[in-house]
Amino acid sequence: MPRSVNAVASRKRRKKILKATRGFFGARKNVFTVAKNTLEKAWAYAYRDRRAKKRAFRRLWIARINAATRMYDLKYSQFMHLLKQNDIDLNRKVLADLAMNHPETFKSIVDKVKK
Repeated sequence: MPRSVNAVASRKRRKKILKATRGFFGARKNVFTVAKNTLEKAWAYAYRDRRAKKRAFRRLWIARINAATRMYDLKYSQFMHLLKQNDIDLNRKVLADLAMNHPETFKSIVDKVKK
């Protein structure tokens, strides 16, 4: 009796990998074993960087807030402490946006906090 290999399922599995690697460079897009390894690595990077992106944005917001508060003779940590003491609940994303795009509004928050 001949050996059964289920070519339909194998082809479907390979085509799924090769479709996902469309746009990759060189053999990474059309040689199955290379494409499979590359795609697994890409998925690992994507998983890792979905979390790293959150950390990177938080660092950016803190740097922007710190730069803005130092113009008013405050450090970032002092400013955040004063915000909490005055029950002002603005997150870092909003504060960074205010510092960059609406400096007069940010100055009013700093003045309110400093009193």
